[in-house]
Amino acid sequence: MFTVSRSAVTTLPRFSKRCINHSVVPKVKIDDFPVKNEPVYSYLPGSKEREAITAALKRVGSTVEEVPILIGTKEYKTEHVQYQPMPHNHKKKIAKFYYATPELVQKAIAVSTEAQLKWDKVPLAERLAIWEKAAVLMAGKYRQDLNATTMLGQSKTIIQAEIDSAAELIDFIRLNAFFAKELTKYQPISEEPKSTLNSMRYRGLDGFVAAVSPFNFTAIGGNLAYTPALMGSSVLWKPSDTALLSNYTIYKIMIEAGVPPGVVNFIPADGPVFGDNITASPYLAGINFTGSVPTFNRLWLQVGKNINVYKNFPRLIGECGGKNFHFVHPSANVESVVNGTIRSSFEYCGQKCSACSRMYLPASLWPKIKEGLLATRDKLKIGDVENVDSFAGAVIDKKAFDRITGYIKHAKESPNLEIVGGGQYDESCGYFIQPTIVVSKDPKDKIMTEEIFGPVLSIYVYQDKDLDQALKLVTDTTPYALTGAVFAEDEAFQKRCLDDLKYSAGNYYINDKSTGSVVGQQPFGGGRMSGTNDKAGGPHYVLRWATPQSIKETFVPLTEWKYPYMG
Repeated sequence: MFTVSRSAVTTLPRFSKRCINHSVVPKVKIDDFPVKNEPVYSYLPGSKEREAITAALKRVGSTVEEVPILIGTKEYKTEHVQYQPMPHNHKKKIAKFYYATPELVQKAIAVSTEAQLKWDKVPLAERLAIWEKAAVLMAGKYRQDLNATTMLGQSKTIIQAEIDSAAELIDFIRLNAFFAKELTKYQPISEEPKSTLNSMRYRGLDGFVAAVSPFNFTAIGGNLAYTPALMGSSVLWKPSDTALLSNYTIYKIMIEAGVPPGVVNFIPADGPVFGDNITASPYLAGINFTGSVPTFNRLWLQVGKNINVYKNFPRLIGECGGKNFHFVHPSANVESVVNGTIRSSFEYCGQKCSACSRMYLPASLWPKIKEGLLATRDKLKIGDVENVDSFAGAVIDKKAFDRITGYIKHAKESPNLEIVGGGQYDESCGYFIQPTIVVSKDPKDKIMTEEIFGPVLSIYVYQDKDLDQALKLVTDTTPYALTGAVFAEDEAFQKRCLDDLKYSAGNYYINDKSTGSVVGQQPFGGGRMSGTNDKAGGPHYVLRWATPQSIKETFVPLTEWKYPYMG
């Protein structure tokens, strides 16, 4: 449960209507805020949630929602019209939206920087009340809107949407508020408080934060845009074109909860137009990014080029994916390896930042593991996400389809590679790719070293006697270090790997799959080319979006300029 810091008020005053755009924030005690992970609903036949998601899917799928550019209290539309289709039925559109022009991005910067000064004056306790109201709205009234827009717009199955756009998003909203409140508990040492009192407060970043979010997790969009806002910053949010409708749903919920217009501005835009304009502004205070290494590198280079322009040194936070591994020791539990790898590699078509993309197996276990992987793979149904027996849907768009199938074509043509399962694909209706398992004779082939971000699992079978050399391949063959897992019942080997693979992953798993981190339980992020490892879902991340101020208050007048030894 939330506890109250010495300086916090126990009852939150009501926002003025002007501040929250006519929404109502009820009086609430901070102690009443629950701090626990949101439960994941089961969606069993006949359940209320099953009925609710069915109705929501029908409602969302029957219309093409028009989504404007939102800057402050105003809506904008441009001649640059875009559409968001369903990946599993790409002839069907669910949203019509507009790209912002450079002039509109500049307008958003002006509105955002002005809003930040007002928003930062709102007491943290009042912001916490807004975030709690948002969590309640997401968990109840709008849960199935979030899930349905994610399922249809990003081709997620019911359970994958529920884990993401419901549970994880609510966890980010609620637990980041908890972390923010906990920051106020620490106060500097005051050795003689009757004469001198030391304190610390947290402020928002001076200027604006640019949030650039990905398609694959609705929750990441909410986290990237609204955690800086929680800490008193203002935000220009560029959502992914392929997650547009679910992200717009988050924006509307946060407005209803009480976030004032202008604090977060919703700016769909062409990537270079957005990037060029935000990095050229002297008011850029930070970039909160999840996406590809080339895009993050481009933004970082632009910031470096313009470093003398800025009022502050911009904070750059990025998560850029990986080439995540499962390393299997001869002592591993075969059933756990098979089931963990199937889920990690093929849930949501391998389009998770943490998805297992490469696996190292001992020859002694390969026959059993191969049998298990292929038997399980053959049971996976890939199809329309509205069909409850679908294990996964389509990959996100044509660009992803072409990239992923390019690796499959490479596997079909290379003498060093063998496709032992899957390898089929079809884009006639949706961007469908069957879960594909490839065995490589060369552990340094590009299919073993490059990020694919799709349902392709690459396997290298090592001789048991070559265990040491195989273990070195984990860290030496890719530039990434996001997630990884070691399967072994041998405790001594697991202890060894904790040391040998210390820098191989930001999220490391022992006898568990490389996916499935939970907010507050496994803060997420990786190093090397996987990102800046600021650990979304943990207290470190919240701290990155606040700027502290130390305050010293003296109650006893200073009556002498000389020091005693000078006498």
